[in-house]
Amino acid sequence: MAFPKRDSFTPGGARTAAGMTRAARATPGNGPRPSHNADHSGAGVTQARIAAADICAELREGHLLDSAFDRRTSQLDPRDRRWTRELVYGMLRRRARLDAWLDDRIRGGAARLDPDLIDLLRLGAEQLLFMHSVPAYAAIGQTVELSKRRCGIGASKLVNAVLRRLDRERASLDTPTIGDPADALALEFSHPTWLVSRWIARWGAADTRALLAANNAEAPLIARPIRTSLEQLAASLEAAGIATAVAPLVTDSLVLEGPVTSLTDIGAFRQGLFHLQDPASTLVTRFAAFPAGTTVADVCSAPGGKAVELARTARAVFASDLSPSRARRIRENVERLQVTNLHAYAANAKEPAIGAVEGVLVDAPCTGTGTFRRHPDARWRLRVSDLAVMSAVQREILASAAQLVRAGGLLVYSTCSLEPEENDEQVSRFLATHPGWVEEAPPAGSVPVETLDGARLRVLPQRDGTDGAFAARLRRTGA
Repeated sequence: MAFPKRDSFTPGGARTAAGMTRAARATPGNGPRPSHNADHSGAGVTQARIAAADICAELREGHLLDSAFDRRTSQLDPRDRRWTRELVYGMLRRRARLDAWLDDRIRGGAARLDPDLIDLLRLGAEQLLFMHSVPAYAAIGQTVELSKRRCGIGASKLVNAVLRRLDRERASLDTPTIGDPADALALEFSHPTWLVSRWIARWGAADTRALLAANNAEAPLIARPIRTSLEQLAASLEAAGIATAVAPLVTDSLVLEGPVTSLTDIGAFRQGLFHLQDPASTLVTRFAAFPAGTTVADVCSAPGGKAVELARTARAVFASDLSPSRARRIRENVERLQVTNLHAYAANAKEPAIGAVEGVLVDAPCTGTGTFRRHPDARWRLRVSDLAVMSAVQREILASAAQLVRAGGLLVYSTCSLEPEENDEQVSRFLATHPGWVEEAPPAGSVPVETLDGARLRVLPQRDGTDGAFAARLRRTGA
C-alpha cells in the first residue's frame, strides 16, 4: 500500500488542520458550542454527523482522512467543520479504547456487526464520553436516528441499548489491566500492537509511552513567513485575533495558538505571506543545506512545502509529483505565495523528466509513522507488510534520483517515518551498492545539534515536540 506524503501546505489541508485549535478543544466548560443546525429531537440528523459517518465510510474504502474530510465538510460552516473534525479525529485517536468498551456491551462482540454500524457506535460513544459540549440525550438520539437511516431499525435498537448502557456505566469505565506492556500501551493509546512492540524494542516502554501520547495530541498550526518578517507576520495575525508563539526548534516560525476558524479568512494567508509547515519539515530543508544559487530538483514534492523553503536560496527549484492533481495544487499555492523560481510539474520519480542538476531532494513516500498526530487514520491503515513494500519503492526512487546528480553534487534523502527499514537501512544499502558516493554531515549550525544523530537528521515527536523526520546527505564524488 502506498502512503502519499501529506502535510498542511495546501489550503485544503490547512483548513482541515485549522479545524481544532488548542483554544477550541473540548474540555468541561470549554468546548465548541453545539452546531447551530443541530436537531436533537430525533426527528432529524445534523449535517455534521452525517458528514462524520460519510468520512468513516470513505476511510473504509481506502481514502485518506484529509481529503475525505475536505470533500464531506466543504458545505458546512466553519463551526460545524470544527465540530466534525473534533468528532472524527478524536474517535480515531481513541478507537481501540472505544472498541473495548463497546465490545463488552454487545452480545457476541462488535466483530459480528456491519462495519458501518461499528463506526456509528464509535462516533456515538466518542460524543457521549469525550465531547463535553454534547448532551448525552443528543449523542444517543442522533446516533440512533443515523443508524436507523443507514442500517435499519433493528440496528438502531441495538445502538440505543448499547449507548444507554455506556451512559449508565460511564463512572465505572476503565482501561482493562493487561500484563503485556505492548498490549497495554496499544489499548491505552489506541495504536496497533505490532507497531507498539517495535517501538518498545527500540526505545523502551517509557519513551514509547511518550511517543504514543504525542501521537494522540492535537497537532498545532505552524506558519512560515514568506516575503515578510516574523515580527510583521506576528503583528498581522494578532491584529486578526490570532495569538502566536515561537515554534520549537525553528525560531523563525510561528505557532498559531488560535482561534483559527479558516485560513482563507486571514488576510495574510490570502496575500501569500505565509505557508504552513511543521518544524520537522523545515529542518529537513535546512539540513539539506544546498549551496545558494544552485538548481535543485525535488522529485517527490507534493504537497510542496519543502520546495518552497528550498526556493528561498536556490536559483531554481523543479518540483515534481506523480499525481497531476497534486502537482496542480503545488502550482496553485506557489502562485498564492508568489514564488517565481519554483516550477511544478507531474512526473514519475522513478523516471525523472529533468537533466542533471547540482542538488536533488528525495522526500520519499513512506509509512508516515512520524506524523500520526496529524493523520490518526494512518495508524489503522498500516500493515507490517507495508514496510517492505515502501522500502522497495524508496530504493527504486533513490537509485533513479542519484542519476540526476552531477559529479560533486548533493543528494538528500528524507522521510517522515520513524522506521529503520525506511531510514538508516535505506541509506546504508544505497552507499553499499553505489560506489562514488559518500555520506556527509551538514554545515555546522544548519540545524540544532540535538536533532543530529551522527551525520544524519533525526527528529522525534516524543523528544522534540514536532512531527518525526529523518534525512541523510549523500555527496557524489565520482563521475
